[in-house]
Amino acid sequence: MLYYIIAFVIIFVILPGLKIVQQYQTGVVFRLGKIMGTKMPGLNWVIPYIEWVRKVDLRTVTMPIQPQKIITKDNVSIDVSAVAYYKIVDPIKSIVAIENVMAAINQIAQTTVRNIVGRFELDEILSERDRINQEIRNVLDTHTEPWGVVVSVVEIKDIELPENMQRAMARQAEAEREKRSKIIAAEGEFLSAQKLSEAADVIAAHPIALQLRNLQTMAEISIEKNSTIIFPAQFMSTIRELNKFIKDETKG
Repeated sequence: MLYYIIAFVIIFVILPGLKIVQQYQTGVVFRLGKIMGTKMPGLNWVIPYIEWVRKVDLRTVTMPIQPQKIITKDNVSIDVSAVAYYKIVDPIKSIVAIENVMAAINQIAQTTVRNIVGRFELDEILSERDRINQEIRNVLDTHTEPWGVVVSVVEIKDIELPENMQRAMARQAEAEREKRSKIIAAEGEFLSAQKLSEAADVIAAHPIALQLRNLQTMAEISIEKNSTIIFPAQFMSTIRELNKFIKDETKG
């Protein structure tokens, strides 16, 4: 008879009360509908038929935010998709304060993305993603804190622009590159003109320099085979002036 009692206790009392909680979980214990506490990872025992355990996953959850159609501040229609990372830090609040915490975060995330992104102009959305991500995260964190949830990261994944806007932006970028090219060419011409002006001043102060430059140019031309060099009439006077210059320098 004793064996039957022991077997009955093991089968209907001890075994039904054994609960295994995984390392990444926390077990919330309810007794007749009232929360009595939590169970840590491992093998736990609760009073069967009176207590039951609801396991809460504490791992970080990756939640994609579906593309949202948004009208920017400058009246451009875009589709924005994002991703949010959150985790439950208070298992009891996540059960008691909200019915379905994952669905609630998904809905509030979509609404927040539309509201925050809609306050910016298109150029700001494209260039200031970090600022927008931070604002979305702050708003989400404020809403989810009473649910025992912390939103760690929110990132905008993709921004889809209308085709006509893409073509307009491509033309704008091309015009900007062409403008920079023309500015650089103009700056080069300006520097070249400055150097030529300085060279003209030097030549004006030393006329023999121009004649030496003529001789150097002729020497460069003669390097090529089958070249014909025409000596201008002033070439002989150039040689005489050069000889006179050398003699004056030698006497000095």
